[in-house]
This record gives sequence, structure tokens and C-alpha cells, in this order.
Amino acid sequence: MGNMKLHTRLAIQQRVLTPYRLAFFDRLAAACDGGVSVFAGLPRPEESIATTDTLQVAHYTSAQNIHFLRGPLYLCYQLGLPHWLADYDPDLLILEANPRYLSTPSALHWMKQRGRPVLGWGLGAPPLTGPLSGLRKSRRSSFLRPFDGLITYSRRGAGEYAALGFPADRIFVAPNAASPPPESPIPLRPPTFNGKPCVLFVGRLQARKRIDDLLQACATLNESIRPRLVIVGEGPERLALEALARTVYPSAEFPGAKHGAELVPYFSAADLFILPGTGGLAVQEAMSYGLPVIMGRGDGTNDELVRPANGWQLPAPQALAGVLREALSDVARLRAMGAESYRIVREEINLEKMVGVFVEALNKFQKQEN
Repeated sequence: MGNMKLHTRLAIQQRVLTPYRLAFFDRLAAACDGGVSVFAGLPRPEESIATTDTLQVAHYTSAQNIHFLRGPLYLCYQLGLPHWLADYDPDLLILEANPRYLSTPSALHWMKQRGRPVLGWGLGAPPLTGPLSGLRKSRRSSFLRPFDGLITYSRRGAGEYAALGFPADRIFVAPNAASPPPESPIPLRPPTFNGKPCVLFVGRLQARKRIDDLLQACATLNESIRPRLVIVGEGPERLALEALARTVYPSAEFPGAKHGAELVPYFSAADLFILPGTGGLAVQEAMSYGLPVIMGRGDGTNDELVRPANGWQLPAPQALAGVLREALSDVARLRAMGAESYRIVREEINLEKMVGVFVEALNKFQKQEN
């Protein structure tokens, strides 16, 4: 990003404001001399999503989220969106590019009436199947058309937007990042395991993380590579997972939730980081400690982060045991993959790089507007 400054007043809409986004929004606000305002509401309680309103540089405005239906039929309407825009009067607006958010058209209309650019920020648009796929694809294209540009997390997402007819030169790839580049050098690890290999999970203990699959997979390994398994975190599944561990993998350790400096000894002692399911903000932190990664294949946001050179994306849950066996059977390869993880988060995927792409995109449309 360098010292580039945007002479603009920026507004950003989010369904919810999560703690891991605070540093990103504050860094982006520092690059905008007109300031940044973030408009966001609350999730449903059962979603177990942590939220916050403690921005330091950017400003937060509370939305009232009204939730309709569930699962694939979920819809959300954010009350107060046009009022926020009228009060803040932004030069540029970033909206989540999600057609499930029913208030988005009103925000687009408000900005377009005033001749001001709007960027969409989204995961992409995976191919559709089924009898109504043609109609749904047409609706997606119509939804995206009014945006001046799109920012997505991955090349996969960019390709999906382009396949819907959105101009490729107005699509920007900003790999998802939650941490700055590592300041400390990569930890030194011996060329052989120090006793048993150490496999680490850090995150919320909930069903979608598939920690039960991890316990079962470790239990299938030969004794020679059966690891010390450390599962750091709290959550609604902890008691059930501890009960399962007593049956299938009694040596599994559950030290509870750890944060900040408390995590340093866990990352430093590990040989491999694993997230069998979806999500996982700790992946980048693990990589900053020179750890190779195994994680579930998701929506494309981690395609840039976890590659064959530094880890594995699981094609299916049942592949976990085989991948673990492969990973723990070659220490030299594992160390080389860990070094590549460190290089990726130091040079390619970090908060500074992510902010830089946003500044590039905003600068392009700000110039067009001027």
C-alpha cells in the first residue's frame, strides 16, 4: 500500500462486524483522509458469531438486521441503510455482494442517483445446478450489473463473477487476511520429530469444524506416527468431543480457549496445523509460525492460502486419515512446507496486501468519478 492516501469519504456495509475485521477496517480508514464508516448489525443468536463495535479509526453505525427464513433460503433486511447513507454522505460505497441482502438495491439506488460509485465485496458466485439454475443465474447477473466494480477473495471467485458477464477488468482479488506480516523469524524445528509429532487445532469447538473426524482419523494411524493431538478452543461441542476422545483417542488434549500470547507455545510446539472443517481464522496465524496446514475445502477463500506447496485442502472428510498419514510420514517435506507457509503470509497474504488491493480498487473508481 505504501503511503498512498485516498481523498475520499468511504462507507462500508456489512451484515455483522466481527472482531477479526477490526484491524482491516482501521487500516483502511487510515488510508482514507475523509474517513470510513461501517454499517453492520447482529446475527441470529444461534449463529454463534462473535461481534464487536470497538473500531478505533473507522466509525461504527449500528444496523437493525431483520432475518427471514433459514439455511439456503435465508434473507436479511437491514433497517436504516438509506438513513445512514444520507447522514454520512459518502463519496464511495462498498456493499457485500450478496443477493440475499434485501436492502442492497436501495443503497445502490441512493448512490447511483448521486452519480457515486459502488463496489461489491463477495466470495464469488459458484455454478448453479437444478431446474431453476438458469433463472437463478440470470438473477445473479442482474444483481451484480449495477456495481461499478467487484472485490473478491480468490481467483476462483473472480472467475465466477467473470463467467456471469461482469467485466474482468473491474474485478479485484484481495485474498482474505486477518493478520499483519509476521514480525518474528520462523521458529527453528529439528529435522526429526521431538518424540511424537504434534498436531494442533485452534478454533471454536462447533460441529462445522469437524473435530470429530480429526479424532477418528488420528485413531486409524499406525503407532509410529500417531500424534500428540492438541485441540485448543471452547464451544458448544466441547463436552461431546471430550466424550468421543475418551473412546477413540484418549490422549487428545483439550486445554480450553487461549488467546494472544497464550497461543505462542502451542504454535511453536506444533509440527502440523489442521482444520478439518470450514472457517478458521487461526490458519494464517499458524502459518506465521512456519506450520504446514491441512484444512477442509471451502468456498475458495483459502485457495490462495493453502496450496500443494504448503499444505492440503481435503477433497472430502473421509480423505483426512490418508492425508494425515502422508503428512506425518515425511518430516523433511513437512518442514519445507512450513517454510513456504511462512513465506506466503510474509510476502503475499496479509493485512497490508489486502488493504493495498482495496486502495487500488477504490483509487481506480475515485479517479473515474473525478
